[in-house]
Amino acid sequence: MNWFPSSNALDQLAILARPGFEQRAGLLSAELGIALLDPSRADQYVGLALSIDAQGVGLQLMGPGEPGPVYCDFAGGALRHRRLYGGGKGQDIAKAVGLGHKGFKPRLLDLTAGLGRDSFVLASLGATVVMVERHPVVFALLADGLERARERGLADPDLRSILARLSAVQNSAEAFLSELEPSQQPDVIYLDPMFPPREKSGKVKKDMQLFHQLVGANEDADHLLPLALARARYRVVVKRPAQAPYLNGREPGYSLKGKSTRFDVYPLKKLP
Repeated sequence: MNWFPSSNALDQLAILARPGFEQRAGLLSAELGIALLDPSRADQYVGLALSIDAQGVGLQLMGPGEPGPVYCDFAGGALRHRRLYGGGKGQDIAKAVGLGHKGFKPRLLDLTAGLGRDSFVLASLGATVVMVERHPVVFALLADGLERARERGLADPDLRSILARLSAVQNSAEAFLSELEPSQQPDVIYLDPMFPPREKSGKVKKDMQLFHQLVGANEDADHLLPLALARARYRVVVKRPAQAPYLNGREPGYSLKGKSTRFDVYPLKKLP
């Protein structure tokens, strides 16, 4: 099974260094095997690019009228607002993983981490989370977001404590699970596989449009559920669009359904 993108997928990308960030762009180019874009031709380039600037590593679609880059941002923006003013353990995602149960703070494995937004929310509510991301470009965005957040965390004790419960690994879900020692068994495994968008492209969020273009849908996502069920201690939670079919065609024990999102819960044994 091909867990990683082909070289052709990465050949369709370029790396653009903004002034002052040429050295970092060169290092990322060598690490990922992605060509650097000639700055003098940047205005003529049309396609996906990783841009390196003062805000970090961003993914953007370049061309006339295209919006700016999407960054992994744990310290600011929507995640900061949700951390400070969100619904706490009353959120469906928190209830799905068991965070509202008698002080339970799970060791959680997010096998489809993406930009880590759900992982960060769960870590902010007390879970210890390992994020696993297989796509090298997405992992570069994720690692950059963690690095910048840790710099911000030096002056923010609350953010620093959350980040201490959050780590990231670049690997396929299958390989990572096969290497787990019994002592590393996660309490909960969380899955949020990329799902083909059913909405018209104009209604899909900018970051999701970019990620579908870069990564595509998880064609092998059904394979993840039995792997997760064999390794989790208490439960597996699958995040799905509200009207999507069950992953692997397997009905969950129960679901928490919101307006656009559903959390399917597969209990394995009673929470402690």
